[in-house]
Amino acid sequence: MSKALETKTSDRREVPLRAGGQILADQLALLGADKIFCVPGESFLGLLEGLYAHQNDIQVISCRHESGAANMADAYGKMTGKPGIVAVTRGPGATNASNGVHTAYQDSTPMIVLIGQVGRQMVDREAFQEMDYRRMFGEMAKWVAQIDDASRIPEYLSRAWKVALSGRPGPAVLALPEDMLTDEVVSADLKPTPLPKAAPQPSAMVELAQMLNAAEKPLLVVGGPGWNEACCKKAVAVSEKFGLPVATSFRCQDYFDNSHENYVGVIGIAPSPKLRKRVMEEVDLMIAVGPRFGEMTTQGYTLLDIPTPQMKLVHVHPGAEELGQVYAPDLSIVSSPEAFLDAALQVEPSDNSHKWKDWRSVQNADYKAFLEPTEVPGDVNMSEVIKHITNTMPSDTIISNGAGNYTVWVHRFHKHTDYRTQLAPTSGSMGYSQPAAIAAKLIDPSREVISLAGDGCFMMAGQELATAKQYGADVIYIVVNNGMFGTIRMHQERNHPGHVIATELVNPDFVTFAKAFGIDGERVDRTDAFPKALERARNAKGGYLIEIVVDAEALTPNQSLTAAREQGEAALAR
Repeated sequence: MSKALETKTSDRREVPLRAGGQILADQLALLGADKIFCVPGESFLGLLEGLYAHQNDIQVISCRHESGAANMADAYGKMTGKPGIVAVTRGPGATNASNGVHTAYQDSTPMIVLIGQVGRQMVDREAFQEMDYRRMFGEMAKWVAQIDDASRIPEYLSRAWKVALSGRPGPAVLALPEDMLTDEVVSADLKPTPLPKAAPQPSAMVELAQMLNAAEKPLLVVGGPGWNEACCKKAVAVSEKFGLPVATSFRCQDYFDNSHENYVGVIGIAPSPKLRKRVMEEVDLMIAVGPRFGEMTTQGYTLLDIPTPQMKLVHVHPGAEELGQVYAPDLSIVSSPEAFLDAALQVEPSDNSHKWKDWRSVQNADYKAFLEPTEVPGDVNMSEVIKHITNTMPSDTIISNGAGNYTVWVHRFHKHTDYRTQLAPTSGSMGYSQPAAIAAKLIDPSREVISLAGDGCFMMAGQELATAKQYGADVIYIVVNNGMFGTIRMHQERNHPGHVIATELVNPDFVTFAKAFGIDGERVDRTDAFPKALERARNAKGGYLIEIVVDAEALTPNQSLTAAREQGEAALAR
């Protein structure tokens, strides 16, 4: 045996044997994971045993449902930029968690899903709760693998971490056979390494400058993955340097200071009609930094012509596969948002920017007018409620929501001035609000956090109030109660007027429900009662729930339930 080989062999023998679960926990610590959201299961007891030794640096948060755990991990990924880690058991644990995994995929959120699996000697026998996770998660994850050899755990986890963060971020799934987690093997630890980041070619920036010089009515649209606070400040700087009006994509309203004079609104569900009209008929150059132009941002793929948009389109995205997927850009740039904005700040502005001032100012004025409360049926006006939240809460208050008509109020009337003050699923998943708010409060206890949910949305994750209580996440919960699945009822009336089925709800007393978890609360049934209720919520210890009872007629800021039915009847009459 050669001397070199003798040394290598000797060195390897000095590495202690470790169980697979311990190796996995050690690698998570090396990568900087500080929180793991889970519902414990016997199939990954080996991992839990490994995490027992890391209690000082990794907090294990035991949730009450796997969808809650996965949605907390998604919120973690959004807030920190690091992969949110969720650990669940096999079979029903994994299927429950798929809700949050799907959200992470559609929202481009970095996530790593660790799933306990049946023992290797039982695979392919349909053993207890056995599933093939490659097939199950193949359509909703960037990478799915199973670790059959404990010595390869560092290799697999390092790859999963990089896959989750690279290009268009998203979830990576690792199945963990339970006997693999107890195998004792020799394995070298991984080495955390920086990720490569795409940046624009100089020639692309020259072409961009030429397109800006030729533009008469340009629009900068920001959204998508890869943003941080510094990146948002650079977006403001680019907007100011070139005099560009700025719109945000669906549920990315906190990417640009909404109080800035260049901000013109959000392109998403129920946008300003004037902004929508301008995008469809007037904008001659759109510079989209980050968004992937999904269904919600594009108004059901009607905002831009397919496949060739009606305006010149510059599309910037960190994932090359997203460019040209639906819309053919005139200029495609594979880049992280920050790298593109850095390059844009080096481009000299043209003499044209002054020509955009009046057009930009009119759009900003229209946005401000769109913020004014509207008249709605009933004793509670949610536009006034949201306006009060904007005017009284700290600017860094985090507001989370799930899905439903109630979200239109907060998206339209709340002004986001700070980055990462909006936690909302672009996947449109109900039951997201409470888990996301709880995760946000655990990540940054110094900030105030409001969970906004409809009555139907709240009940999909209401059990996570127990998690909030257990870990001291003092969230303010606002439940908007109209006694129905409002969004579906609206579409039901529009398409099948008067044929009401499956959309009415019988709800619990939400205040009593919260008190069962040791969380105080109150019911509000008038607009003028809300300010004092919010004040009490902010002063409460241990969280607080405000149930707001709204008139079922008040579907949206601009449409009543009766109007939706009449719209449907008129359509049928034609």
